[in-house]
Amino acid sequence: MFEFQTINKKIEEILLKEKGSKFIGFAYPVNSESEIKDSLNELKSIHPKATHHCYAYRLGINGENYRANDDGEPSGSAGLPIYNQLLAHQITNVLVVVIRYYGGTKLGVGGLVKAYKESAKYTLEQAEIITKELESKIELKFKFSQQNLIFTLLNKYDGKILSFEAEDICTIIANIKTSKKESISEELSEMLLEFNFI
Repeated sequence: MFEFQTINKKIEEILLKEKGSKFIGFAYPVNSESEIKDSLNELKSIHPKATHHCYAYRLGINGENYRANDDGEPSGSAGLPIYNQLLAHQITNVLVVVIRYYGGTKLGVGGLVKAYKESAKYTLEQAEIITKELESKIELKFKFSQQNLIFTLLNKYDGKILSFEAEDICTIIANIKTSKKESISEELSEMLLEFNFI
């Protein structure tokens, strides 16, 4: 299983109003906890006066790394309903944030659960869900004279070059589809090239 479903781009400012409170939904495709942190910090700087920034995320091919955060709302009333929408849509590597501007009327725990669930649901309904293949990062070391050979091989395996240092001994770091990891390893070993997955 080398595929997972995620969203193709970020979705912003999806508005839901409930008894004077404004719930604004955002969804981000993410690949790491540092990207999640950056997205949350960016939102807090854009909406510093929001009463709450509640969120949930899933990371990893099976969503094994996840979190739901209520940000001061009653326990289980915000982060969990958002997280459940990630499960309902069967997506991972996604962060959903719902910010709330309090409107003066308390909604109660049931009302909050409904509002956060609906906001996350509406936000994700605006997203295009795509299937992505899992990628692995490979580092290759080779002589300058072998670079055409390496580029041909990477091209054959749809490799995406991330960095290339051209010296007497060149170094390339590239992403390849995890499903092709074994095949490229065999070819590189036959060519007696130095490589490792990082």
